[in-house]
Amino acid sequence: MAEQFLMVAGAHFLALLSPGPDFFLIVRTALLHGWRRASGICVGVALGNGLFITLAWAGLSAIQPDSPAFTLLQWAGSLYLAWLGWQLLHSSGTSIAVDGGLNGAPPPGWGQGLRMGLASALLNPKNALFYASLFSLLAGTQRSVQALYGAWMVGAVLGWDLLVAAAVGHRRVVERFARHLRSIERATGAVLLLIAVGVATQSLASR
Repeated sequence: MAEQFLMVAGAHFLALLSPGPDFFLIVRTALLHGWRRASGICVGVALGNGLFITLAWAGLSAIQPDSPAFTLLQWAGSLYLAWLGWQLLHSSGTSIAVDGGLNGAPPPGWGQGLRMGLASALLNPKNALFYASLFSLLAGTQRSVQALYGAWMVGAVLGWDLLVAAAVGHRRVVERFARHLRSIERATGAVLLLIAVGVATQSLASR
């Protein structure tokens, strides 16, 4: 069991290290508004991952490659990321206040960040495939043990994202990036648009 846990935890952590839409949303929010505001996105991302984990654990994961549900998820995620990327590319680029907020603009609410993080996680087809594939490899493992693995992974997602938000939202980091907000937002928007195009291209290629 110890070896299996290390395998599951290792594979999951490597997936966390791969930057995706969630990572860029957390980084941008932490730079603009501090880690406390970004924590809402972190919780939303963890909840979204938890839902996919629960579905995979319960054996209800209908989201498989080439399935209509997976295709729908791909296109919904692609449109959502394209919208976010377009919004960032056309952002006003308001300067960052050193205390972690925006000069002259109220920060978004914690609940708004939670909803954004939840949408980002749920509309990421890679999350659905990763957990469905991982739990298919654990088919012979006791259900209670699988549930413990799932709880660990939700906690790992939340802990890692909060760590990223805290590191990026540190005062010294904010001070260093304060003069480059416009470039950061353009770069983030461009990355999200590229991810959106990649998801859409993959969906077309699999048809």
